[in-house]
Amino acid sequence: MDHAVVIGASMAGLLSAAALHRRYARVTVIDRDTLPTVDVHRKGVGQSRHAHGLLARGREVMDELLPGLTAELVAQGALLGDLQSQARWIHGGQPLARAESGLLGLSLSRTLLEGQIRRRVTALPGVRVLDDRAVTSLLAQQGRVTGVRLANGDPMPADLVVDASGRGSRTPFWLSELGYDRPAEERVTIDLRYGTREFRRRPDQLDGDLVLVVVPTPEIPRGGVALALEDDRWVVTMAGYGGAGPELPLRQFAAFAETLTAPDLHRLITVAEPIGEPRSYHTPASVRYRYERLSRFPEGLLVVGDALCAFNPFYGQGMSVAALEAKALLDPDLRPLPFFRRITKVLDAPWDIVVGGDLRLPGVEGELTPKIRMVNAYLERFHAAAAHDADLARRFLRVANLMDAPPSLMSPGALLRVFRNGAPRALPALV
Repeated sequence: MDHAVVIGASMAGLLSAAALHRRYARVTVIDRDTLPTVDVHRKGVGQSRHAHGLLARGREVMDELLPGLTAELVAQGALLGDLQSQARWIHGGQPLARAESGLLGLSLSRTLLEGQIRRRVTALPGVRVLDDRAVTSLLAQQGRVTGVRLANGDPMPADLVVDASGRGSRTPFWLSELGYDRPAEERVTIDLRYGTREFRRRPDQLDGDLVLVVVPTPEIPRGGVALALEDDRWVVTMAGYGGAGPELPLRQFAAFAETLTAPDLHRLITVAEPIGEPRSYHTPASVRYRYERLSRFPEGLLVVGDALCAFNPFYGQGMSVAALEAKALLDPDLRPLPFFRRITKVLDAPWDIVVGGDLRLPGVEGELTPKIRMVNAYLERFHAAAAHDADLARRFLRVANLMDAPPSLMSPGALLRVFRNGAPRALPALV
């Protein structure tokens, strides 16, 4: 048969199809939405109107799966820039030191990125993307998933089924139906409420920077992001933990920006021309399903994307992690439990970054371990030093962009620079 079925035309689903088409004669992507033929927001992506980060590693992997993707997006207006020299990262009220880092990121709308990936995937040999179809159950026999059943009752046989259906994944329920245990669930309750407005963009605004990120702190658990978009636009998303998000009318939106740890975003909002309709959104929790800890799992079924691990979206990790998971589908061994154990290595670093960062904040519910307390204390000092030390800032951004593992921040060289230069009023490093 040589057929793979992907549930969900999400970013994770489309990128999974891009990988699977190299291994299967036929790949079918099924989505319950009516998929647009142009780059517009769609119902099934509730967050599409908000700022979306594409990290440097995610962009690189997407280019591996779909060669030439970056160039195609730039030709359509996406902005390619260095994520240290052309981006303003503010931690604890202080911007990280600037320099050329070699970390190239794309600043663009979710609709442009998803639209171009969908066009590329649909054009791949043997790939079909079917919309207006819902999967209601799995087909299985003798310990193996053999396909899916659609809402109209039609069966769709497959050698492999990949669940990329997002936070609403039915796989835990389907496992119970087939006589398997559900996976353990890790949940960090954040009650994150955020709002987004778009503005006209002028080249002189933010001194030409393409990205501005103001990170929440324990004292001020609110943050914001401004990203330059195609068509001379800014998208500005601000968020508050514990249910205290921004109000959307312009005056209240600007007032919320004025409460952040740095004035940069407020200054932008007060001089830029607002356009379009504002939108709000709510993310109650970061959730991770521990499929790798199960002792039994049916062959022929895998889970990726938010169906496997749904991050706090403020960190911008989701699309890049989805790309790394899709790349893992190129591995010759697609037995489920070995796959989930390999994917654990992909997920652990971004999960630890997100959970550790959130557990610093009041009102966030989760297990604050001694290790997390120690790491957070070290990172506070690290960021204070990185405000004056461009090498430390680059090291941090390489970890945040999934290029390096978090332990690299504690290498002997990094430790020396941090403890020499990590006081709140640290002097610039001499080397």
